[in-house]
Amino acid sequence: MSVLHNIFFFVVAIGILVAFHEYGHYWVARKMGVKVLRFSIGFGKPLYTWKRTTGTDTIEYVVAAIPLGGYVKMLDEREGNVAEADKNRAFNNQPLYSRTAIVAAGPIFNFILAIFFYWFVFVSGISVDRPLLGQTVANSQAEQAGFGVRDEIIKVGDTEIKSWSEFRIAVLDQGMDGDAIDVQVRDIDGFEKTHRLDLDGMKLLEDDGDVIANIGFRQWWPELPPEIGGVLEKGAAELAGLQKGDLIVAINDEVVSQWKQIVNIVKQNPETSLLFLVERENQQQKITVTPASRETDGVKSGFIGAYQHIPDSLRDELIVDIQYGFVEAIPRAIVKTWDMSALTLRVLWKMITGEAALSNISGPITIAKYAGVTANIGLNTFIGFLAIISVSLGVLNLLPIPMLDGGHLFYYLIEAIKGSPVSATFEMIGQQVGIAVLAGLMFLAIYNDIQRLMQ
Repeated sequence: MSVLHNIFFFVVAIGILVAFHEYGHYWVARKMGVKVLRFSIGFGKPLYTWKRTTGTDTIEYVVAAIPLGGYVKMLDEREGNVAEADKNRAFNNQPLYSRTAIVAAGPIFNFILAIFFYWFVFVSGISVDRPLLGQTVANSQAEQAGFGVRDEIIKVGDTEIKSWSEFRIAVLDQGMDGDAIDVQVRDIDGFEKTHRLDLDGMKLLEDDGDVIANIGFRQWWPELPPEIGGVLEKGAAELAGLQKGDLIVAINDEVVSQWKQIVNIVKQNPETSLLFLVERENQQQKITVTPASRETDGVKSGFIGAYQHIPDSLRDELIVDIQYGFVEAIPRAIVKTWDMSALTLRVLWKMITGEAALSNISGPITIAKYAGVTANIGLNTFIGFLAIISVSLGVLNLLPIPMLDGGHLFYYLIEAIKGSPVSATFEMIGQQVGIAVLAGLMFLAIYNDIQRLMQ
């Protein structure tokens, strides 16, 4: 997967999320009667500019060079002279409730967008891995709890589980503080039972790596012949000439008989040419494949964009299709957005208190990689990725850090309590602190990105 591919979908993702966030500010400001001067997606040098007149207002719309944010510029006496006739439309002259609504609208629109994205995914339907457990790691918490091979997870606490990813999120959410968790399963014979998973005070976010793997869980997958079920568009497999139905006989003269052998070889050889011996239509041929590289939890691995053929007789056992009706999907999308927002806040708090590794913070490079990967998988996966990032933007912008929306809302809270706006000096000091905090976070995020690339 090319760097340009990742950059393109990163720009698409950030462009959509920033535009909707800023539109929240813009729309509410207009409804409140505030005069809007400019609506900009991106910072820095304008790449494209146009103007539109609505009533007596002429608004400038801008697409700028740095796609890492945006802004809505409103008429404000603190930023220049304002004509007497327009003073009642200046942002700084609006009542407290109007200013609060305008500032809060950006993050709120991010949550609304996330709800819409989750609703779209739920209505469109998505195929996910059924939450089936493989052999637990010896002497791990999972083994001590008594989980068996091919146990299907039904519930974690009171949370219903339908997919492996939901299982991962639920364990992280409910076990973040190291508390014991009740996990309900259905065993291979169809009997339901509940296991007490004692995390023994584990701080799940203090260490790097896969949280589920650290507890000792493995996902179950049957041993099937190494037959390709399909290839992703423009992936390494397709570009090399591999096709659906190809049976992989050997890689670099090493005979393979199971799909997991292919996975292991490919993972261990990112950006390294591999010679595949392929059987196609009863004839064998050699195809050179160079796995692309990606990084997960600081570990670099290869992938070729091919997936295993799953016989129809096994599909229902391994894969579950999740789809809801138009109406039923609405409350589910709202609950999903709420749960992800709460989880994001809890993880942030763990970082602040030192109970979560700062390496969990990711920057634009990591986001760009995941944007490219999810877009390559399919539209629904990319939309789901956008929902997660939209939730994160909404939560982060509500943090009481000067320069962010939450910082302004914090000023307004002080104003509401003491009956007058904060002083210009206090606000200036806050801006300096905010710039320092945001610069430090950006430096840390980019540093983590670079560390992952180097590893």
